[in-house]
Amino acid sequence: MPNHNSTPVAGNERLQQTTLWTALITPFLPDESIDFTTLSQLAKEQESAGNGILLLGSTGEALAMTHNEQQDVIRHICSMSLSVPLMVGVGGFQLQQQMLWLDFLKDYPIDALLVPVPLYAKPGAASQLKWFNSLLDASSWPCMIYNVPSRTGVALDDQVLGLLAEHPNTWAVKEASGSVEAFGSYYTAAPSLQFFCGDDGLLVDFIAAGACGLVSVAANAWPEATARYVQQSLDFDTDPNQSEPDFKTLWQQAGSSLFCAANPIPVKALMKRQGRLNSAELRPPLYMEELQEITPLLDADTAINQWVESI
Repeated sequence: MPNHNSTPVAGNERLQQTTLWTALITPFLPDESIDFTTLSQLAKEQESAGNGILLLGSTGEALAMTHNEQQDVIRHICSMSLSVPLMVGVGGFQLQQQMLWLDFLKDYPIDALLVPVPLYAKPGAASQLKWFNSLLDASSWPCMIYNVPSRTGVALDDQVLGLLAEHPNTWAVKEASGSVEAFGSYYTAAPSLQFFCGDDGLLVDFIAAGACGLVSVAANAWPEATARYVQQSLDFDTDPNQSEPDFKTLWQQAGSSLFCAANPIPVKALMKRQGRLNSAELRPPLYMEELQEITPLLDADTAINQWVESI
């Protein structure tokens, strides 16, 4: 069975202890401006559940926002002095812009960065290595390397990850290829790093392969239930005599429902029906008309709530 205890991140106990990160949505008003009142409420829900918060990832529609808006989100959340750790996305493919972003962040009490493979350009191994090293060298925080080929257009090179693992600012990996086999290749290449599952429905399988936690879309809709799911998945992995957990299929179906259209369209639609968003507004190029059927989301919501009541 894989060893989930990697070298701790010195001086940051909150980071060491966090097994669930919520890739927080950005709520918008009908005029597409940021709904800061709701953003505060959502952040407090995550704090109450004990979940780390990832700001300005793809679920947060960061690249559809202006630079000033991104800065406003950081200022707003950091002013709340939350008791849970904060991670901030570093996305895009223009290196100088990312350097300016890191320079801005230096003035704020964040705990980590999420650094994906560059978008659009499809860099090969040599280019990936130079890109990541440039950002890691400039970072003042531990960094989670993010593999999500469905969005970036190219997968993280596993040999590059092995080299990046030697950098003192490389802390973790978010693996969202959707493949347990691919996860295994990355884990083998860099076993000293902490690995986080990037697909809600695959958590049990990824933990069995070496993951120590989850970066979640589902936790937006179900903050406390997802925290229980992560803990039960980790607990299950410590007992090799158990059969497959009964909650595995439930969460696979729930996770699939959240990707019946481009993320974060479904989760925003569900949170609106839950009464937790005043508006399910999105930023172009995403539009709610893409969501053809909400029934799977409502069924998942009912099933998750029933599961929580049963445990």
